[in-house]
Amino acid sequence: MKRFNITGSCNPERHYMVDTAERFAAVEKMIDMGDYFTINRARQYGKTTTLHLIWQRMSDRYLIVPLSFEGIDDGAFANHQAFVKAFMNKMAQQLADLGHDQNLVKYWQNDSFKTLDDLSDQITVFCKACPKPVVLTIDEVDRSSDNQLFLSFLGMLRNKYLERDIKGPNSTFHSVILAGVYDVKNLKLKLRPDAEKKYNSPWNIAADFNVDMTFHPDEIAQMLGDYEADHHTGMDINAISKEIYNYTTGYPYLVSAICKIIDERLDADWSPNSIQQAVKIISKGENVTLIDDLSKNIENNAELREFLYSIVVNGQEYGYSMVDPLVNLANMFSYIRENRNGKTMIHNLIFEEALFVYFANRTIREQGDRLSPFQLNYVQNGHLMMEHVVERFRDLIREEYRKEDETFLERQGRLLFLTFLKPVINGTGFYYVEPQTRDNRRMDLVVNYGKEEFIVELKIWRGTKYEQNGRDQLSDYLKIRDKNEGYLVTFDFSKNKPDVEPQWIEHNGKRIYEAIV
Repeated sequence: MKRFNITGSCNPERHYMVDTAERFAAVEKMIDMGDYFTINRARQYGKTTTLHLIWQRMSDRYLIVPLSFEGIDDGAFANHQAFVKAFMNKMAQQLADLGHDQNLVKYWQNDSFKTLDDLSDQITVFCKACPKPVVLTIDEVDRSSDNQLFLSFLGMLRNKYLERDIKGPNSTFHSVILAGVYDVKNLKLKLRPDAEKKYNSPWNIAADFNVDMTFHPDEIAQMLGDYEADHHTGMDINAISKEIYNYTTGYPYLVSAICKIIDERLDADWSPNSIQQAVKIISKGENVTLIDDLSKNIENNAELREFLYSIVVNGQEYGYSMVDPLVNLANMFSYIRENRNGKTMIHNLIFEEALFVYFANRTIREQGDRLSPFQLNYVQNGHLMMEHVVERFRDLIREEYRKEDETFLERQGRLLFLTFLKPVINGTGFYYVEPQTRDNRRMDLVVNYGKEEFIVELKIWRGTKYEQNGRDQLSDYLKIRDKNEGYLVTFDFSKNKPDVEPQWIEHNGKRIYEAIV
């Protein structure tokens, strides 16, 4: 019986998978051309599965040796002799495990080789002796990518690549594929123990890997179609695939994780509500390595944390250019992507929810009891009283934060509302920010509670004209969402802001509950 898989490589015989034929054809072409390249993608993005497919589908034409540096002993990088011995042992072990001729295995069972020059010569001897061109794949290169000895090894492979036009195509590996999060062409490493980190390019002969590894709605639909053929749930395959893509933007792990949770934990209820429940489970980060990594990376890098905060909470836009090291770093982890205007945006709604939870929890710790919402009954007969939520938040800000400076409130205001809302809907509700409406002036928040949906626009006061625009924008967005009512929370930091009580107004055929904070 097949299942959805979120650990290790995927196997089409045992797992529900998207059809990889088109993207694999691009990888196959690079190998046939003799390219050296790095599959540098974020965690759990399908790198290992791609390496497995290379071995599975191309072994008839190439002798493929799949290595992994995961779990390699630190002692292997103590000196050149230790590294050469470890590499040769791995080569011998893999060739033997894959059932290759013992005569090929023996090429790597020699303890007399001690230097990278020795290893280089042996690679040439081995490749010339092999009946087929040799392809070397190395998974988990991040394990060693900041090690000078490993980079010297890559430099040796680069030199052999450059010399193959003179010494012959079988004088070295036909193709070398590295897999890891970091692009080895742009490694930052310590050249000496006391040296400042610098950039080095031991892999500058590598071809660019531009293969799109995200899952698109039609591909998700194909995978769900395979599942439906086995289980006959009656799901609306196209609608569900588009909804899953809406939350994941096709991040492979997240797509499979949602499907796995629905299938195994939510009674195979393939509905939008179950997708939301699965998203909540994932974004909490319980036993989810991907979310755990997100938390650790922003906790350990203050610049990255502030960069993501400015995008998520304050709607700051940056040019999507890899020249900016922070943009490059966030893009490498797939925390951001490019929007239709060429600007940065958070990669998917699940990462966005996880980031909101992270920043909200930090705010709760910093603000203590000032944001406690438990003073009114916000839920009556299963119905979320959003009007009371907005009204109480407005009163709380005026009571608790009236002495705060403008800079603090302008930077934190929207996060304070999200932090206030979180415990109100926790366990039952879910919210996310509509990516296309976020900028440094406005943010449309979609709140789902039970079977109801609420639209809340959070807006920073920029004058009367912008206030009118806010009503227009909210009413237009309500039309898109097919809603008749919405909520407009305006943060006014002017000294003479009007003391107007929250009220319902009619605008463009829609009812808007307006509150000025």
